[in-house]
Amino acid sequence: MRLLPVIWQSLLATWAICYSAVSVADQTQHTIPDSRLPGIAIIIDDLGYQQGPGKRVVDLPGAVACAFLPHGPHTAALARQAHARQKEVMLHLPMQPVGHFSAGREAGVLTLDMTQQQFVSTLQANIEAVPFASGLNNHMGSLLTQHPGTMAWLMQALGEDGELFFVDSRTTSATVARQLAGEYGIPSMSRNVFLDNEPDPEAVRAQFRQLLEIARREGTALGIGHPHPATLAVLEEELAQLAGQGIQLLPVSRLIELQNERRLAWQTPLSR
Repeated sequence: MRLLPVIWQSLLATWAICYSAVSVADQTQHTIPDSRLPGIAIIIDDLGYQQGPGKRVVDLPGAVACAFLPHGPHTAALARQAHARQKEVMLHLPMQPVGHFSAGREAGVLTLDMTQQQFVSTLQANIEAVPFASGLNNHMGSLLTQHPGTMAWLMQALGEDGELFFVDSRTTSATVARQLAGEYGIPSMSRNVFLDNEPDPEAVRAQFRQLLEIARREGTALGIGHPHPATLAVLEEELAQLAGQGIQLLPVSRLIELQNERRLAWQTPLSR
């Protein structure tokens, strides 16, 4: 067998190096979900205002969802980068919280004193500001998510759009958002764990392990974090080890489907 010319040997060596450097993210994104394994999804939100941390989130291994505030200076560019990396893109939708609040501090915030027309037009402008958005979760919203009327407006509008799912970040235990999503037939789920209420590496790691325990016990679990250095450092390390622990990292939309499939299976009586 003749030896390959030196130039071809060089090209093959370069290709081998590039192939071996394919990230865990690219490999994980093409993995076919296994409905028998516990599944988790992770959303990193508050994206769009800082380019460096945002790019680091986009580069995280696997199907980590990226949730963007609608009018951040880097939102559109980072959302396109996330989509190109096969990350699920979400709108991180600003909603009025309990207590003193200045609407001017949050561009695109939905408030309790809006008319339905104002509410829906603001929502649509926010959706349009995030390229490739396939779903949304609430930013703040401890007041607004308690009100069935405004949540009905939200879910009705999402139903007319017909393509977006909803994640309740559960910034209050009094939320009715997911209940209304169910009434309007909007695919939805709720956050199980906040990863970084304490943005300390060991605290984040403990929360991440709690997320895995919930997934093992219940079949699915959803965690939400933020682009803090500690959060990203822990995820860069832990996500690469998930496959060896028998847990799959899934897009949020797929986790919603998996949760619904399992709920239906539990509700279906055994044939006799």
